[in-house]
Amino acid sequence: MYSNAFIWAKVISYLDERLTPAIVSSFFDQSYILERTDDALTIYSPSEFCKDFITQRCLGHIRDAMRDLVGRDLEIVVVCEEELAEYRLSHEVQPNASFHSHFTFDSFVVGPSNRFAYNAALAVTDMPATAYNPLFIYGPSGLGKTHLLYAIANRIREKHPEFHIVYISSEQFTNELIVALREKTNLEFRQKYRNADLLLMDDVQFIGGKQSTEEEFFHTFNELFEAHKQIVLTSDRPPMEISTLAERLRTRFEGGLICDIIPPDYETRMAIIQNKAGSLGLELPQEICNYIAENITNNVRSLEGTVNIIRAYHELNGMPLDLPNVSRAIKDMYSDASHNLPTASLIISEVSRYFNVEEALLRGRLKSNNIVMPRQIAMYLIRELTHQSYKTIGREFGRDHTTVISALQKVESLIAKGDKQILDQLRDITSNINGKL
Repeated sequence: MYSNAFIWAKVISYLDERLTPAIVSSFFDQSYILERTDDALTIYSPSEFCKDFITQRCLGHIRDAMRDLVGRDLEIVVVCEEELAEYRLSHEVQPNASFHSHFTFDSFVVGPSNRFAYNAALAVTDMPATAYNPLFIYGPSGLGKTHLLYAIANRIREKHPEFHIVYISSEQFTNELIVALREKTNLEFRQKYRNADLLLMDDVQFIGGKQSTEEEFFHTFNELFEAHKQIVLTSDRPPMEISTLAERLRTRFEGGLICDIIPPDYETRMAIIQNKAGSLGLELPQEICNYIAENITNNVRSLEGTVNIIRAYHELNGMPLDLPNVSRAIKDMYSDASHNLPTASLIISEVSRYFNVEEALLRGRLKSNNIVMPRQIAMYLIRELTHQSYKTIGREFGRDHTTVISALQKVESLIAKGDKQILDQLRDITSNINGKL
């Protein structure tokens, strides 16, 4: 019996012969087989836009490909991200079927910026629940955290095919919990996660401040940990900096191994570009690889997206692969942090102007209500828009880092409650700041 990974690879190969590479890459790179029965094939698509395109333009090709493989017509169903939580709870979906087979340790480009996290992830696959449990990997978006999660899942599935492996984003976990509460399927929900041999959760920072989600995940974590099951978590920040996270969860996250991934250096960026181009069958001249590596510096996803854009221009528009054409094609993706990020001074100035409060008072020691809240909002916006450390932000206001953490907790708690006033204030001030960049 063919595996879902094998079948999906055959479907993609079939599509490659009938659609342009740009279409296949854009609409199928993040898709996979969610469920397969004797009569139907259910495909996951990351967005409603991609789902609509696949449904309207590609179902015939997929049906033909499946007919060649299994010798009969199947019903083809496409499920997008927004529909996934409810679908999973209403169907017996095998979690092991949902991993992207091309996300492996072999396809992960290792450099100084990510070697520690890579080695820790590899160690987990050698000794699940023995070495580093939980494993907590943090870093900005687009640096390969999810790639490592899938690589762990794929390697453990090879070594331990009997393992029950569950991958979930924190947002999906919350959505499924909401559905379970609404449909009174709490027992099925808990069994899905608490019976896992390997639980992988992406973007765990988003459970912070969501009381029911935190409560459910706390008990899930405890049950798995005490049963010696492996837990791997990713986040955009370390546990101590998830200010809305319940203390009892924070201490559990900190009880394992915490490792970070930072933006890649020049040599690693060059390797990523060449690796991606090679996987697409695209021969990029050295000067173009160098140009991309020097201008796209923020994350791996941007580097790979840039190579995809170049290929699309080259194959769909016949664009020559020379430096003038490539520089024009990717000009909107240049990453110059000094132009993209506001300064703390600009943020304080705009907060001061919005609330009609003198900057000196925001930076000062007064604790009246009309000063404290704007000061806390300024601290929150500096953290969100510049990613400066708590200590650095504290220095702007003559405070220590604990004051900054307290300010962020206050603002984030209001956001979590849906406070319209704070949401409007943050939106308007952020818009004013962006208008000055």
